[in-house]
Amino acid sequence: QAPLEESGGGLVQPGGTLTLSCEASGFNIRYSPIAWFRQVPGKDREYVACINKLDEWTTYSASVRGRFTISRDNAKNAVDLQMTSLKAEDTGNYICARAVEFCGDDEFGYNFWGRGTQVTVSS
Repeated sequence: QAPLEESGGGLVQPGGTLTLSCEASGFNIRYSPIAWFRQVPGKDREYVACINKLDEWTTYSASVRGRFTISRDNAKNAVDLQMTSLKAEDTGNYICARAVEFCGDDEFGYNFWGRGTQVTVSS
């Protein structure tokens, strides 16, 4: 099983809500900074949000702040991303990643990546 596996993607209407989950295997996710990125074909991978180890702090990109919430589900050994007030521009493949040391928007600071779950916002 891959170290990180995403789920929860799908098709949702503009203004809708969706919750993604990033489940870890082989390590305790509580002690790792975990981020969500998203990617659209033909564009660079975009940083979305991150939660530092032991929930010390969270960060969000300006484009999702106030609409998305990142949190841990320790029972599932997972990090969730609740997305509300979704817009067409939120469409993309959402990928979770484990940071080497701490949260940041530089993808080179992450050493484990999932394969992603597709989110499509469309009416």
